[in-house]
Amino acid sequence: MQLDLKTIEALAPDQASLGAAAKLTKRSNWPRLETNEQVGLIWGECQGSGSNPYRVAFDTRDHGYKCTCPSRKFPCKHILGLMWIGATAAASFDRVDQTPEWVNDWLGRRRKPGQPPTPAPASAESKSIDEALRPEQSAAVEDAAAAERREAAQRKRAEDARSAVSAALDELDQWVADQLRLGLAGFVDASSERCRRIAARLVDLKATALAGRIDELPAKLMALRSEERPDAAIRELGKLVLLAKAWRAAPDDAELKRLVSTSETRDQILANPDAVKVESDWEVLGEKIEARRDGLVSHATWLLDLKSPIPRFAVLLDFFPASAGRRSGAFAPGDRFKARLVFYPSRIPLRALVAERLGDASPGNWPDFAPNAAGDPLAAYAAFQDGAPWLSDCPILLPAGAIALDEKDGAWWQAANDSHGIALPVAGSVNQTLLGLDLTVTAALWNGARLELLASQSSIGRLNLS
Repeated sequence: MQLDLKTIEALAPDQASLGAAAKLTKRSNWPRLETNEQVGLIWGECQGSGSNPYRVAFDTRDHGYKCTCPSRKFPCKHILGLMWIGATAAASFDRVDQTPEWVNDWLGRRRKPGQPPTPAPASAESKSIDEALRPEQSAAVEDAAAAERREAAQRKRAEDARSAVSAALDELDQWVADQLRLGLAGFVDASSERCRRIAARLVDLKATALAGRIDELPAKLMALRSEERPDAAIRELGKLVLLAKAWRAAPDDAELKRLVSTSETRDQILANPDAVKVESDWEVLGEKIEARRDGLVSHATWLLDLKSPIPRFAVLLDFFPASAGRRSGAFAPGDRFKARLVFYPSRIPLRALVAERLGDASPGNWPDFAPNAAGDPLAAYAAFQDGAPWLSDCPILLPAGAIALDEKDGAWWQAANDSHGIALPVAGSVNQTLLGLDLTVTAALWNGARLELLASQSSIGRLNLS
């Protein structure tokens, strides 16, 4: 077998499918795994929620695949899971010389890439006189009918997916109500098991992105001090309720679909005529790398627009299997480059793609955003929550300040100007050499409870804080 994780990533329809596939790589999920290496085939049976396992087959030579599950994603999570096992645990497959009848039946019906379609047998009796006299018109009618059938099938799939997601959100509302009824203290203590159960149910009902978010909630709570966890839990549960309400009001909204079910592909974003496009000089502020419970690693690279008159940020978001190991990023903190970015449609555009890189940008200080930072440094967060209250990390620029260390409460960022009267707790540990240093301006992420420092400028130059 010649399979690798890069091939799996390339074939996956979205990161949610990769996350679902990672959960299927345990041998216990597969009562049958076999391979015929002579013909480059792997196949197996994956136990789903029904009584009968799904039959899954994959051709390693041309990447053809077959699965009996009802998923509307191609390839589905079972195909990706089978490939994943083939790439990382090839010894799990029993080597056989004969393929089962259902695999042979699939092989007989599929057409290899580059092979012309099998012509239908010609029969004079099977053609009408009009078809014989007007072959071009007949072909056009057939093409139109086929296109109409495809559109009808696509509409049916969209309706089915919408109904499934609607049912998922109904179950989510009931689940949130149950957690509040049982008490937040009990929820925090049992969050891992409770979140795992509802996340699995949401995956079954096609709300895969929302399931991933809930699956990550216990880890976020455990990263906080015990006295902060109930407040963080109620804040996140409230965001989930608001997101569900917004989706019901606009189920076709691109941003809401991305947060609840599936995301657009890179090609779809680049081809979207309504997407925000910005050509400018950009600086890499820092990175945020998180290992997720679904076996994926989230790699966020935060950028600052160096030509915008007001603070403008962008985030490049990538997902890859944790088993692939740490990747070398395309950018390093402090890098400057010219590029055209295309933003995902959103109420507050942040996530973007680099459509075209245009060379390096000149070094120097950040633009003078002093007029915008002179007021409340958290005003940007308030506007962020007004526009999209279901989001968490808000990039902000803080005015002049310093980082202090409290023996009990950890590190804090404090404004140099007493009129602000603001001190914000900092997440994680802080380099001791930064304590007390005069920071002229600082870029950070604020989630309503903790700052995640990215970068800062001071009298000694630029500082990488992430």
